[in-house]
Amino acid sequence: MKKLSEKHFILVVIFLYASCLSGPIATYGQDVYSICDSLGMAPPLITPLTKQNKSKYSLKNLDYGMTIGIERTPKGRIWNCFVGGGDNADAYFLLHWSDNDGKTWSDTKFIIDPHRDDLPFKRRTIVGQLWTDPIGRLWLFMDQAMTYYDGRAGNWYAICENPDAKHPIWSEPKYLSFGCTLNKPTVMSTGEWVLPVSLWIRRMINVAMEKGWTESPLREAHHELDSIRGAHVYVSTNQGRTWEDRAFVLFPKTSFDEHLFIERETGTWWMTARTSAGIWQSFSKDKGYHWTKPKLYQPHISSRHFMKRLQSGRLLLVRHGMLDEKTTTRSHLIAFLSEDDGKTWQGGLMIDEREGISYPTGFQADNGYIYISYDHERSSLGEILMCKFTEQDVLSRCFVSKGSRQKKIITRIHR
Repeated sequence: MKKLSEKHFILVVIFLYASCLSGPIATYGQDVYSICDSLGMAPPLITPLTKQNKSKYSLKNLDYGMTIGIERTPKGRIWNCFVGGGDNADAYFLLHWSDNDGKTWSDTKFIIDPHRDDLPFKRRTIVGQLWTDPIGRLWLFMDQAMTYYDGRAGNWYAICENPDAKHPIWSEPKYLSFGCTLNKPTVMSTGEWVLPVSLWIRRMINVAMEKGWTESPLREAHHELDSIRGAHVYVSTNQGRTWEDRAFVLFPKTSFDEHLFIERETGTWWMTARTSAGIWQSFSKDKGYHWTKPKLYQPHISSRHFMKRLQSGRLLLVRHGMLDEKTTTRSHLIAFLSEDDGKTWQGGLMIDEREGISYPTGFQADNGYIYISYDHERSSLGEILMCKFTEQDVLSRCFVSKGSRQKKIITRIHR
């Protein structure tokens, strides 16, 4: 019955959209938006690789590679999540793992692909993250939207309680909020889990449009959210059972936000975010309810950066170029350490100097090794890579520790 209902929605939206092409958008548009919302809010499905879908989703048939997240589970398995299809409305997720510290990797294990041939517009999943919580559960955050961006998107999550098993089981995805989550949650000293959620600005609706479109058919959707677009602060005080949207920050010249959180030694929460004008920052002294006016933190190309509190108490920063530099391209991925909560930085480990590298993210293992994943030439090579290093490597500015590895390919396009 549910399937028939969705097909009915699809037929209606096709009719209404066809009417929009010859009639005023004000007459038919809201119906199109409402029906597309119904389609966009259908729960995503996490599907295992099978004989039936292997021809499309096996890594040997990979068509694109953009990194999403990498994470280590309690018994040492490393999971990797990345985007196939493209950085557009064709996007979908692929997940697989390594059981030997990243030396070799499995074929695709799970897929999140919301596309259907009978939908009036493409329905994609393009933003998310993997995270192992303090209890040992593996979380997968994933967004879903009609077209590249429908003005809202939906932020979902699923939990795997046996991530090291031969046959891991994922819970059914649960809706969390509007928007999307690209970076990992931060666990504060108070026990609060703080999750970055971005509600993109309206301009992103007309980014990466389909061939032949001059404007998105959903360009006027969700004006009711315009006053709260920005980098949101979601907090859970009960280990992820519920989440509270405490505040948001609108950064200047923002696009995707890609913000993350650090708790400073003073207890102040520190938010940094991507903008087209560098890495910007804001602070909260009341657990995320109020934030200072954003200010520039470091010059940086418009791309994702990664920051994490290490076991030693130092902060790790992975970014493009030197601290005072805005590179002209996405190149020179470098790691730094700070002993004073980000006021100054030391070291400078060159992770990868090539052009076309981006989106660092990672974790620290119990033995102190730091793992960072990133992508290289997403369309032509589709490479997802991993490096492994220590704090001493960062301070020495070269991979000197036994066991450290650079530019290890996780997967790539095979042509």
